[in-house]
Amino acid sequence: MTQARAFRIHQDADGHRAGIETLNIPDPEPGEVLLRVSYSSINFKDALAGTGQGKILRQFPLIGGIDASGVVETSAHAGFQPGDAVLVTGWGLSFDHDGGYAEYLRVPGDWLIPLPSGLDLADSMTLGTAGITAALAVHQMRLNGQQPDMGPILVTGASGGVGSLAIALLTKLGFEVTAVSSKTELHPWLRELGATQILGRDQLPGGERPLERAVWGGAIDNVGGAMLSQITRTLMPHGCIASIGLAGGTDLHTTVMPFILRGIKLLGCNSVDIPTPLRLELWQRLAGDWQLNLAPIRTATLGLDELPAAFERMLAGHTHGRLLVDLHATS
Repeated sequence: MTQARAFRIHQDADGHRAGIETLNIPDPEPGEVLLRVSYSSINFKDALAGTGQGKILRQFPLIGGIDASGVVETSAHAGFQPGDAVLVTGWGLSFDHDGGYAEYLRVPGDWLIPLPSGLDLADSMTLGTAGITAALAVHQMRLNGQQPDMGPILVTGASGGVGSLAIALLTKLGFEVTAVSSKTELHPWLRELGATQILGRDQLPGGERPLERAVWGGAIDNVGGAMLSQITRTLMPHGCIASIGLAGGTDLHTTVMPFILRGIKLLGCNSVDIPTPLRLELWQRLAGDWQLNLAPIRTATLGLDELPAAFERMLAGHTHGRLLVDLHATS
């Protein structure tokens, strides 16, 4: 076989367009690996890129998908051999390098992670970028002194991929979790994942003063904007906020008072280019002592042809949990 299917995105004089194309299978250049992709996933960035609603891609045309797992087909990298099971998330995938929405993917071998014992290829993509981001957030918080006895952890954007995985992971590690979600139909599901309290966005305590009553031991924030500002004013002394998303805006209006009077910490989490040693450590944890029951979090498995409709549902707020993409499924 010399050709395979891929979901490719274009932006040119004719505007944005994306869809399934049949492309030549590339040969790996020195230092690269050709991966036969088994699974990918759908992240918010994928939906923005696939619909043209966000400026995610740096060049065009480009194959979408910031995650991939599969088996090495051929290798020009000393660290990998044909038949090796591997995964890759972040780096330049679906940014300035073809991504995981392809039956075959040529990728620098240095980006690859050997599939950890304890995970299969589908599990690794149920986690994917969302899982490594949630793990990075928890790792950063614990590294900066966050402990369960400091109070409940607030998780915003709780029904999304990072939010749902963060709830499950924090619960496993002994933290009490309060989820923020206005989707009342998902409240039973969030409780199943481990949330002990669920609040709507308009139910968060706090006002506009620089310091309000301290409520939360820490937070994982997927929203940004006004919600993140509000959290800074209501955090317990020495608590940590892991900042992950910006769905609510990029501006942050706060003061130095929570930082110098309560000693709170705002931790930025960039999962795209995590240093390889830390990336390996986090994946080993997700396959080991941080291993989660992923069955309730994986809420759909889709084929390539179903991507456009799934992107629209995600951007409209009509999805939850993690959406797995099976590259060899028939729609």
